[in-house]
Amino acid sequence: MDDTIIALATAVGEGSIHVLRLSGPQAKEIIDQAFTPHHPKRWQEMSQFTLHLGHFYAGEKVLDEVLISRMLAPSSYTGEDVYEINCHGGLYIAERIMKECIRLGARLAEAGEFTKRAFLNGKLDLIQAEAIVDLISAKTDSSADLALHQMEGLLSQKISILREQVLETLAFIEAGIDFPEDDVESLDRESLLQRISKGLDLARDLLKGSKTGRILREGMLTVIVGQPNVGKSSLLNALMGEERAIVTDIPGTTRDEIREAVNIGGILLQLVDTAGIRESEDLVEKLGIERTWKAMEKAELILLIIQAGQELSVEELRILNEYNKDVIVLINKIDLFYSKEQFEGILQNYPTQQGVWIPFSVKENSGFDELEKEIIRRVYQGKDERTKEPLLSNVRQIMALERASLALASGFDSVRNGLPWDIVSIDIRQALQEISQITGDTIQESLLDDIFSRFCIGK
Repeated sequence: MDDTIIALATAVGEGSIHVLRLSGPQAKEIIDQAFTPHHPKRWQEMSQFTLHLGHFYAGEKVLDEVLISRMLAPSSYTGEDVYEINCHGGLYIAERIMKECIRLGARLAEAGEFTKRAFLNGKLDLIQAEAIVDLISAKTDSSADLALHQMEGLLSQKISILREQVLETLAFIEAGIDFPEDDVESLDRESLLQRISKGLDLARDLLKGSKTGRILREGMLTVIVGQPNVGKSSLLNALMGEERAIVTDIPGTTRDEIREAVNIGGILLQLVDTAGIRESEDLVEKLGIERTWKAMEKAELILLIIQAGQELSVEELRILNEYNKDVIVLINKIDLFYSKEQFEGILQNYPTQQGVWIPFSVKENSGFDELEKEIIRRVYQGKDERTKEPLLSNVRQIMALERASLALASGFDSVRNGLPWDIVSIDIRQALQEISQITGDTIQESLLDDIFSRFCIGK
């Protein structure tokens, strides 16, 4: 990293200001050539974390009046000398300042290159780096809080504890290989089983929360299903707070999937409103119903809407039987009943031991609080409150830890079956390698390039 990079750190377009970020060994030299501060003495005396007003030049020509913030190595985001140029918010102004910096020796940064340099310079680990992208793209309070916890290193601490445990286990094995003459074989094997078991428990505890973490990060694929005219589109519109789907008394109005995202209790639901499930001879409607069944196969949550007082159809019973654990049944139109006792009498006719059943009325805005509580309970694995524990959420990280867990389990079985220690060490070394890739202690350059290519330019 012996070159200097520059990029626009603010969004493309017109605004009050644009920020250009310059980082690298030539950053000071470039700024000294192009920037003339209004207060030279202050510029010379105040070297770190200060803002300075002045003119930015291209030769003898003033390009703009700018504010420059100076953050010197190693106390900067990248660990290098970093200057941020705050110019007026016309894109043309920003571009000609950037061109002058490139003429003086900088080059245009690649996507994610500032954060990649921060990682390579030890300013953050790979979990923290990936959390930055998650924070930028967060759509709910829960996903933003999750990313912030990861950025602060709380998840990294847990992974580091696991890595140290596995590293100690590998060292224990290597000692057994190096000193085979010690007559403590049975004791050593029992100790090794305990060590591997401890690491395996740590890995499995982290994986337990990964489903919650992934949902908070990516959202929960939620399919709304039911017979025609039962209130599916009305529910979608109510959750969205706008008339997103057409609602009529004509059965079969919704022929194709309607997809929207909505924040429910801090959880992003990727909602899919589907065609009503029923027997139909209409070719287009039949295709829509087929898509409904396919959508349910991929769904993490199914909102089955039934009309209160009506018998369950063959299709509704099939959904309850096939997708029992993933179903929340919304008994819609309870406003048609005159008393609680009347409703409870009808409820006895339903198989309420399957799925979760919630009395509901889209028309009277009833049942939405209960639905939100049930969604939170499912996401947080039976808890009514949001956990503050750091969670795995990134698919790459989850898959690496799953492979590490399998390797530890294989190593445990090898010890228990009396296999030689050098065979056991292969599994433990594999587990260590997978865990190290999570934080970036060891990682292939190609994978590193792939990760940071997902960042925006300027970050």
